[in-house]
Amino acid sequence: MGRMSTKKVTGLSLAAALAFSSLGFAGSVKTEVEAKDKKKEPTNVIMMVMDGTSAGATSLARWYKGEDLAMDEIAIGGVRTYSAESAITDSAPAATALATGNKSNDKVVGLLPKVVSSPGVEPIKEEDQLRPVANVLEAAKLDGKSTGIISTSEIQHATPAGFSSHAPHRSNYNDIAEQQVYQGIDVVLGGGKESLTPAGRKDGENLLDVIDSKGYDVVETRKDLMKSNSKKLWGAFAPSAMAYDIDREKTRKNEPTLAEMTKKGIDTLSKNKEGFFLFVEGSKVDWAAHANDPIGMIGDVLAFDDAVNEALEFAKKDGNTMVIAVSDHGNSGITMGNVNTNASYPSTPVSAYIDPLKKASMTLEGATGKLKADRSNMKQVAALYGLDNLTKEEIEALKASKNLNGDLSKMLASRANLGFTTGGHTGEDVFLYAYGPSRPFGMVENTDLPKKMADFMGVNLEKTTDKLFVNARESFEKKGYKTRIDVTDENNPVLVAEKNKKKIEVPANKNIVTVTDKKKSKTKTLDGVTVYNGKDFYVSEKALKEAK
Repeated sequence: MGRMSTKKVTGLSLAAALAFSSLGFAGSVKTEVEAKDKKKEPTNVIMMVMDGTSAGATSLARWYKGEDLAMDEIAIGGVRTYSAESAITDSAPAATALATGNKSNDKVVGLLPKVVSSPGVEPIKEEDQLRPVANVLEAAKLDGKSTGIISTSEIQHATPAGFSSHAPHRSNYNDIAEQQVYQGIDVVLGGGKESLTPAGRKDGENLLDVIDSKGYDVVETRKDLMKSNSKKLWGAFAPSAMAYDIDREKTRKNEPTLAEMTKKGIDTLSKNKEGFFLFVEGSKVDWAAHANDPIGMIGDVLAFDDAVNEALEFAKKDGNTMVIAVSDHGNSGITMGNVNTNASYPSTPVSAYIDPLKKASMTLEGATGKLKADRSNMKQVAALYGLDNLTKEEIEALKASKNLNGDLSKMLASRANLGFTTGGHTGEDVFLYAYGPSRPFGMVENTDLPKKMADFMGVNLEKTTDKLFVNARESFEKKGYKTRIDVTDENNPVLVAEKNKKKIEVPANKNIVTVTDKKKSKTKTLDGVTVYNGKDFYVSEKALKEAK
């Protein structure tokens, strides 16, 4: 099922792809994915997530492009996305499932759930509720591999957070950012600079200084990213999220594309002879879907597909790299076809859906960003979004609109014969795209994917959890220590364990422990970050070794 990049869209279905695969019609792919000798070659994993992307969005993007997507070549199955408590998941538990192999609850990042009501999900013992569980990045790092996370949203957003941190709520950007800084990740590229600065943090810390002290080349423009030769890269390209791909040339030319960040990440991490793990997210398909904005959805699906192509080019040359691309959940219920086509769908040509969309030169966010306060340029703004030939009555209605974004998106959807069922997430299965030796296939649970990645890299997630996340209070008290949580600085809680004249201090969200014995203090580095879930501290085994 080789990619036919110059051919027109064929609309190959998942069922057809699986049928061809099962019959052995894999073309050149079969020889390309033969694994090298794992004893001689490092194993690499590139995990790619297009956030909030339903099958309807990828289908629309393919028709818009007019040819096959890079992902089409490696369509190999489907993924069930539900959370521990709902048929429709939030991004945080979805990321937790994809990164750790555990279903979790709404808004929870990298922790086990408290509530389990979905059929087939095993209940969690009370003592294990909200316990942090290791993700594939942490397991790979502990095994000596280089690691990276890339995102077009804030790097602290739910999905990249799920692959790099642990928090009771996805909105805890301060804690998530600090954990990412102290995780020792080699390549971090995306938005979210604000959460690294004193002005954007409740604790007033300057994490940019910490990043600099750890030897990163901190880059803030596409040009600086491209010319950097550092083994450790931190790209902070926007205060919050990066621009939509379609808007980037008109609004933020200094920002790199997702494909450029992906290639740079691969080039940097692949220098490690032990291999690497790289996480890549195309974040803002989800944001556009929430806004029912087909232009933003299409543009960022295609940008993500370009990044997948970069990953595949490397994987095919390397021969021992697993690439997985998947959506974490659906969003918006987008359909080609709406009430306009109830009777006409058998004879409605592709152009009736695509041509109205081709008129847009900016996303909904980009176009409305050009609107003057008095809305006097409404006609021009609507045209940027593809809405030309508006009547005087339509323009006046838009000027008076109390929900301008919603009304603009509805007008474009009507012209393009598109339907939306919601402004929220949806619960359907999503496509699984995978390439390389040991790649997953068929209909799988989202929790199956990290287990597959871990097995290919030769690491064990459960053993990594046991090594990195031990209940500090219980463990220190078994050794005769008295423990307390010091919240003198409420934004920086510290676990304190004391015995005789020895004091052990373990701050939350960092990877350090300070031991004071006989008035002498020494700070040591731990294997992973310390996590405080609001009730208990969890520390790495290395911290407990200080309790002699």
